[in-house]
Amino acid sequence: MNDSLKYRFDAAMTLRARAPNPVEVQFFEAESLNKSPQANGVSQKKTRTKPTLMPKQARAIQTREHLLDVAGSLLAEVGLEDISTNMICARAGMSPPALYRYFADKHAVLEALGMRLMERQNELLIGWLESSLTSGLDGMFEKVEVVLRETAELTAAEPGGVWIERALHASPRLSHIRIESHRFVTDALLEVFSTMLPDVPRDVLWRRIRFLIELGYAAHEMMGEEERIAPETVYAETARMMRFVLLGDDGPPKEL
Repeated sequence: MNDSLKYRFDAAMTLRARAPNPVEVQFFEAESLNKSPQANGVSQKKTRTKPTLMPKQARAIQTREHLLDVAGSLLAEVGLEDISTNMICARAGMSPPALYRYFADKHAVLEALGMRLMERQNELLIGWLESSLTSGLDGMFEKVEVVLRETAELTAAEPGGVWIERALHASPRLSHIRIESHRFVTDALLEVFSTMLPDVPRDVLWRRIRFLIELGYAAHEMMGEEERIAPETVYAETARMMRFVLLGDDGPPKEL
């Protein structure tokens, strides 16, 4: 890896500092929207969700993870509207006061589910980025199909993973998790691709990468719903379209 590229990648990794210490709070603190119908032209109210303290003891961490696993499975069974803290407690064999030590309410549980899934998916994507740095642009795109497949496998293994992703789209109170997570990844990729595509203005390149991220997740979600297209075809077509989105009409760079 040349010094310039290493510097830019190291700078991208400092973006992790955006998140508070994961030992103290959840993956990141972002604004949640308590949306109520507008009345007499009054704007919708915006509030900030209070971060939930992360447990430090191994047993407490295990209990919190168990609650999230149970909640994810229930989300897949009953859906976003019907899931409740009482239902989670009954399935987990815990009392409501015990659950409230970790989560303020149902929405806090759902936020934690979304944050956990996004964090795990992002770790996989950053790992792909780290392993592909010396391969150049062509080498990176040759591995896009691999990272798409691994993301699908990771999500399928997550309790309620597919339904968590759908909840991040369906609920106004959860969408900020998906958006901030995708922006985080876009910023990290920008620092790497800006070295490989120095003639593309950074604002243009950021926009293209942001589209690229959405395209990847859209294809990933489609694989869980569309049975008429083989997954391998989805991976291959998505990789081809991603390359076009990134390069635009500029064509491939002279030196990769």
